[in-house]
Amino acid sequence: MNHNKSKYTIAGTNIDDVKMKNAQSGMSYNEVKEWLAQTTGGRGTSVYSDTNKSRLKNHD
Repeated sequence: MNHNKSKYTIAGTNIDDVKMKNAQSGMSYNEVKEWLAQTTGGRGTSVYSDTNKSRLKNHD
C-alpha cells in the first residue's frame, strides 16, 4: 500500500478540490453565529460581545 500523501481519498475524491471549494463557500457555521451575535444583539451571545462592561452605567 502506498502511504505517500495523496491528493485523492480512497473513494477518489480530490482533496485539493474540496479544500478550494470550502474556501470559496462563504462563512462557517461559527462565523455566522458570531456575526449574528454582533449585529443583532441576540440572547446568550455575550461570548461574542465586544462591549466593555466596566464602561456601562448601572440603570437600576
